Parts: sequence; structure tokens; C-alpha cells
Amino acid sequence: MTRIFADRTEAGRALAAEIARKGYQDPVVLALPRGGVPVAFEIARAIDAPMDLVLVRKIGTPGQPELALGAVVDGPSPQCVVNEDVQRQADISDAQFEQEKQRQLAEIDRRRGLYLAGRERVPISGKTAIIVDDGIATGATARVALKALRQAGPAKLVLAVPVAPAATLEAMADDIDDCLCLETPDPFHAVGFFYRNFDPVSDEEVATLMAGLSVERR
Repeated sequence: MTRIFADRTEAGRALAAEIARKGYQDPVVLALPRGGVPVAFEIARAIDAPMDLVLVRKIGTPGQPELALGAVVDGPSPQCVVNEDVQRQADISDAQFEQEKQRQLAEIDRRRGLYLAGRERVPISGKTAIIVDDGIATGATARVALKALRQAGPAKLVLAVPVAPAATLEAMADDIDDCLCLETPDPFHAVGFFYRNFDPVSDEEVATLMAGLSVERR
């Protein structure tokens, strides 16, 4: 029977126990905001690892913002994924794409400042990078983040989530070195279906959790 988590904190603690058994070398916990942050917070505390955020922004098509032209992920050298079919069909020039990309990078910078108050990025080169979310449905956002993180040179790239469809995880197998998922229900429905409390995570909660972990690790 599929487990239903009380909230993201309980899911994070359950996932942390599994990660601790793995004994990963030099782990760094990387959360996908906002829902992944409370989950990742519990993992980072349990394994005494530094934690950072991976901010991903969709690059929408001009005039059709819901149509994904690509995505950009923050980092010292921001990585971009382009949907070339959409760019060609929508007749979007490289200059138009670059303009929208820069707009999303500005939003990423704003959110990083809001969430982390100027704290430096946690280096992941040569480390075990553990990317965490509160669950995965299609995996689109996580796959973009994983592709970008791979460019940063981690020794190992691990995906850790409380719940996801087995088919989605199988489709992501080439993007990761290891995967920890507590529940792979079928049928899947939606991530929130597997939490009793799945209230939205606020910007303030993200900032508070990140600040609290930073203080604990001093």
C-alpha cells in the first residue's frame, strides 16, 4: 500500500534515513524551490551536509508564455536548455530567445537574493550532489536541473524524492548516477495526492529554513 506522508517534513525525514544508509562521500544537498526545500532541509540536517538551491526558470515563448521555449538554471555559468522544435515553429530569433533568457536570469538572481541573503553558492565539483524535490510528476524541471548540475562536475549526481511515477524515473535514468524514491505508486495522479498537508511553501519559509540551516552549520 502506498504511503501517504503527513507533510514535507515527515517525507524529508523518511528520505533522510534512506540517504544516510547510503553513506555518500562529500554530500551536498540541492533543493528545487519551493516545495523541495522543507524536504531537503531535513536531509541536510540528518547527514550534516551543506545545502543550496537550484533555481530553474521556464523560458516562455513571446506571446505564448505557457509554451516552453526552453529553461535556464542558475549557477556560476548558467545553463540553458532550448526546445529547438518550438523555437523553429514559433519563428523565434536567437535575439528574442536571449532577451527572454536574460529576463528569467534576472528573476533567478532576485529569488536567490531573497532566499539566501547574499550567501555564497555551495561548490559541488567533486562532491556527491543530491538534488531534492517534494515529488516528481513529469520530471521536466528536474531533468533540466540535472543536466545543468552535471556541467558543474559533481563526482556523483543523485536524485532523491519521496514520490514519483516509476516510468518517469526510468526515463531519467541516463541523467543520474543514483536514485532514491520512497514510493512509486501506480496510478500516480499528482504529487499532492500523497501528502495529507500539501500547502504551498512561501518565500518566507524558504528563507527561514535556509537561514536556520546556515546558523546550525557554523
